[in-house]
Amino acid sequence: MKEDKWGIAHIYSSVNNTIIHITDATGAETIARCSGGMITNRDKDKGSPFPAMKAAKKVAEEAKSKGLIGVHLKIRAQGGHKKKIPGPGAQPAIRALVRTGLRIGRIEDSTPIPHDTTRKPGGRGGRRV
Repeated sequence: MKEDKWGIAHIYSSVNNTIIHITDATGAETIARCSGGMITNRDKDKGSPFPAMKAAKKVAEEAKSKGLIGVHLKIRAQGGHKKKIPGPGAQPAIRALVRTGLRIGRIEDSTPIPHDTTRKPGGRGGRRV
């Protein structure tokens, strides 16, 4: 019997864009990748749920054609001193991966969280509006 192939789906979701990148189990070899910006041609729509869903579906189909049966999820938000929660495209992307028939293994949050935080831009007086 042939061994089942699993991959890692890296989902980066900010307010402005959602990027879905599927790699092999080591994370070194790219199997498929797509983003909301590659789906829509309107900049304001890049981060919205629908292009994220379409991008995830496209990536999942490509991954299945290359022999993957399931993926482990690594979901990432902007992090640092920016938002620590993923943007609006993360959940629809995950749902689209499930709907295409890929099995979901571990779900992990890989948002970079600082231990003492980096200094916010704008100086001591803050951003002048």
